[in-house]
Amino acid sequence: MEYPPLRDYGLIGNDDSCALISRHGSIDWCCFPHLESSSVFARVLDAERGGHFAVSPAADYESNHRYLDRTNILETTFETADGQATVTDFMPLCNGGEPDGDRFQQAIYRCLECDRGRVELQIEFEPRFDYARTEPALERTDDGVMATGDGERLHLATDAPFARALEVTTSTTAAGTISLEAGQRCWCWVQYGGREPASAVDREYVLDETKRYWREWVGRRDGAPTTIPERWHEMVVRSELLLKLLIHHETGSIPAAATTSIPEAIGSDRTWDYRYNWIRDAKFTIQSLHDTGHKQEAREYFEWFSDIARTDPASITPVYGLHGESGDELEERTLEHLTGYRETGPVRIGNAAGPQQQLDIYGTIVQAVYETIQFDPATTITADEWGAIRDIVDYVCDHWNERDAGIWEFRNERRHFLHSKLLCWVALDRGIALAVENDLEAPLDAWRGDRDAVRETIETRGFSETAGSFVQHFKTETAIDATALLIPIYEFLPPEDERVQATIDTVLEQLATDDGLVVRFINSDIRRDEEKAFFLCSFWLVDALVLSNRLDRAREYFEHLLEHAIPLGLYSEKVDPKTGQLLGNFPQAFSHLGLINSATYLTRALECDGDVAPADFDPENVETLFRRGDSPEI
Repeated sequence: MEYPPLRDYGLIGNDDSCALISRHGSIDWCCFPHLESSSVFARVLDAERGGHFAVSPAADYESNHRYLDRTNILETTFETADGQATVTDFMPLCNGGEPDGDRFQQAIYRCLECDRGRVELQIEFEPRFDYARTEPALERTDDGVMATGDGERLHLATDAPFARALEVTTSTTAAGTISLEAGQRCWCWVQYGGREPASAVDREYVLDETKRYWREWVGRRDGAPTTIPERWHEMVVRSELLLKLLIHHETGSIPAAATTSIPEAIGSDRTWDYRYNWIRDAKFTIQSLHDTGHKQEAREYFEWFSDIARTDPASITPVYGLHGESGDELEERTLEHLTGYRETGPVRIGNAAGPQQQLDIYGTIVQAVYETIQFDPATTITADEWGAIRDIVDYVCDHWNERDAGIWEFRNERRHFLHSKLLCWVALDRGIALAVENDLEAPLDAWRGDRDAVRETIETRGFSETAGSFVQHFKTETAIDATALLIPIYEFLPPEDERVQATIDTVLEQLATDDGLVVRFINSDIRRDEEKAFFLCSFWLVDALVLSNRLDRAREYFEHLLEHAIPLGLYSEKVDPKTGQLLGNFPQAFSHLGLINSATYLTRALECDGDVAPADFDPENVETLFRRGDSPEI
């Protein structure tokens, strides 16, 4: 079997887990009971061993897929010489009254319907528990097949008239053919953990309720979001839906992506497990949730990282499991028996970034707290919360001048990274703002002194006259890094500063393609030049151009970025600028956060139709993504 390109996949899910489904009707990735649990289908990581659950015509066919409007329900349409059939895939959401609580959500429903003519649909069911380390035993049941192994169970069932079509063809595989004529439909479903509750529910009702849930969520905005130009609106809504699908209902945490080990480049060993929450995502997440009007989710996410902040700052780690696991609990392991996507291994589970020192996380936390209060005046800082924030700022005062692993998590390398120093400055600056604006007790003189010291260090050691740009770390004159685009966005320097404009020009010349795709860095002494463009960095460039009043180019680049989404509106982490091939874990939350934030920036800067800049445009009138106080005392 050939590996489908990432652009051929759609994602369904609920707030517990997700499943990747190819345009050929195959579920090639799914983990139960949670997103970060071990897989039951993993063909995306090994075409032969990984396991899958496929439904497709027995005859030659053409196929395409789409999401039902304003939902995460996927429709795949198959066209054959004799007819047309549609497979509707979704995972149910527990919305208050369903039986068995969380187990209700540990299911996938597939509705097979013949639209015209006659179509024979083949079913292939090859579950492989625990990342295909366990081959389950399969047994026939009255309504389908039960897979069991190593304490796990997965039940496949169909409507009664079609159940006999399923046969156990080998000890680990079941298959069958279902013939449908125009107007006929058949339900198939899998339930993790046994037969119930999926076998006892009304599937038509569950489908209708799932549609209603997603559509009501999109429409349930707490406050009016910024008006997005119509031609961008659909992509923003799809990004909202993707983020909601990833948000874990128990904790409010958001994983970086739905998958593990999709390589950053075919043939590269840069394959990581992204099914965890990175603290640095907090500031982008808070911004995008508020800008799309989803204040409840923003509050829940705020509460999640606020709990993390109320610990010893030295014990705060860059990455956490969706249930709060950290450090050694996220031990990284390699699955030697899987070949990897397109035979590009290693396949990794867990993530070794947990124990790294990354100083940027402290600025992220303080910024996200400040941001939340700016967005939601009803949010107040308790004495306990302020004590935790004050401890974090004090920690930054003591440690800002240390080396760390940086935002790109270079393994076995510690440098004075510009981005890390910038976020240390953010921690001090927003900490001061919180104290002053909320009349909170703090050692302001000491904090201001350290803030000034960080600023001086960045300005004297972080800018290279040779490169004409802010650089990646303090010991280089040539390494250009896209994180320097964040300097005006964090309001460290104003957009019109000559060094900021020179940095943007250098990024355009050295990191960006002619149509605005941006690689993360070049000329670094740490790792060879990047060749694949990073979507989030490309959106950062749009934001920096908006603040620089280069609106025509910003809009041009943004609309080009929209063209790189798959037809379903989803993004991976990276793209090959030469071929358009998507790479990296998929779908990637960071990319969709960047899209929402850039759409918001452009909308603030342009007139409502998105075509021209207002005659009185001034970058100072465009609220930066990461707001800071403007009190003269700060």
